[in-house]
Amino acid sequence: MKKSNLWSLRLGFSGKESDAIEKLGLEKFLKHSYDSKFDTQLPAFLNDDPKTLIELKELRESIKTADSEQKKKVLKREIYSAVELKKWWIGKMRNDEFPLRENMVCFWHNHFVSTTQKVKVNYWIYQHNMILREHAFGNFKKLTKEIVKSNAMVKYLDNVDNKKGKYNENLSRELLELFTIGIGNYSESDIKEGARALAGLNYGDDGAIYRSLAQDNTNKTYFGKTGNWNSDDLIDIIFEQKNIPYLITRKILKWFIYDNPSEELVTYYGDYFRKVKFEIQPLLTKIFTEEYKKETSGTKIKDPLVYILQLLDELHVDDLDDGMVMFFLKQQGMDLYNQVNVKGWDGGNSWLTSQIYLQRNNTSDMLCSGRSITRKALNTMTPDTDKPKTEVEKIDVKIDFDTNGTNKTIITELSNRLLFKVNDSMQKDMENLLKYDFDPKEDHANFAVIRLFDYITKLPEYQLI
Repeated sequence: MKKSNLWSLRLGFSGKESDAIEKLGLEKFLKHSYDSKFDTQLPAFLNDDPKTLIELKELRESIKTADSEQKKKVLKREIYSAVELKKWWIGKMRNDEFPLRENMVCFWHNHFVSTTQKVKVNYWIYQHNMILREHAFGNFKKLTKEIVKSNAMVKYLDNVDNKKGKYNENLSRELLELFTIGIGNYSESDIKEGARALAGLNYGDDGAIYRSLAQDNTNKTYFGKTGNWNSDDLIDIIFEQKNIPYLITRKILKWFIYDNPSEELVTYYGDYFRKVKFEIQPLLTKIFTEEYKKETSGTKIKDPLVYILQLLDELHVDDLDDGMVMFFLKQQGMDLYNQVNVKGWDGGNSWLTSQIYLQRNNTSDMLCSGRSITRKALNTMTPDTDKPKTEVEKIDVKIDFDTNGTNKTIITELSNRLLFKVNDSMQKDMENLLKYDFDPKEDHANFAVIRLFDYITKLPEYQLI
């Protein structure tokens, strides 16, 4: 079993980084990942979307007096931007040389949930995503402060309705329950007092700001401390609490390595996280380098991102439109920017229901037979076309294998690379697919090995990393 391939899947989304991990060693690979640059230029598809409060107000006023065709055009523009935003992010996941940053952005995206369906302003969702990217390896407390003051979060958790004398507790509650300290470590009084401190935090051009008329400027008592607290003050107080590190270390272990991490590990890494003052980079380095030394394969079910991007990588499908990946993820219950609720994707066994398993098998069959997973409604969507254009649905696929080997050595090669152990029954089935007279140098040998790969992808063992 190839350990560098295992960790390439865990830290990225495919086996592409396996050689870099072996060549650099894990610690240097991590440093390159932390130091990787990312583009901060606004994507072109958002150029015409409203970005300031004035532009947003003007658009909404124009919709009130618009005819049905104009309203349809505005809606189409919003849908187009939302689709392109997903494709833009998927492109980063697929193409970045060191995709650990994007994997960490995805982790934070599922921790600080904020959806396009609720927020409805694509530029705010983009801003939210960029905050996660900028602070992906930074300080957890600072990131939490930035996210709470994002327009997307203020809208998603209804803090726009939180005003002095008429309080909305949603943001205050989730800040404690889901974002920082977890159930059982705060009181209902803390939620109510937190809501008072967050009252008046509302939309701004560059992020949420307090509106003086809606703000509560009286003293609040939060975790036993009394003062005229604001959002930053609340987070400072939360991060002084004894149990603050453990919710996030549990979630990091679950995202990258174990579907069910032990409480011993959660506490061990949580204590270290407090020691390094909630800096994410040293925590990740400690977790990854220490767990790398252990035999931890098969402890986590692949999420849909890892499944599809590994499949595309193994079959050398480089030119599949990112929209097709987006459609697959949605079908699998991992719709980016649109989790079902504020808790985010559950992960673990939820990624392997009978329906999801069948969809994975069907997708593997299609790709291995050279057919695209295209869906016409998503093919070439543009803001100005009513009907999608059709595309050629045949794709070229190939798979790496040792052409100087035999059927048995190629079976061993694939099982090592794809991270599963072969029992006697599997071995017999695979040898039947690559018969004893199989010649790896023949022109059609690639198709035979792809049939073997397709068989492997359907094994329960293949679903694990």
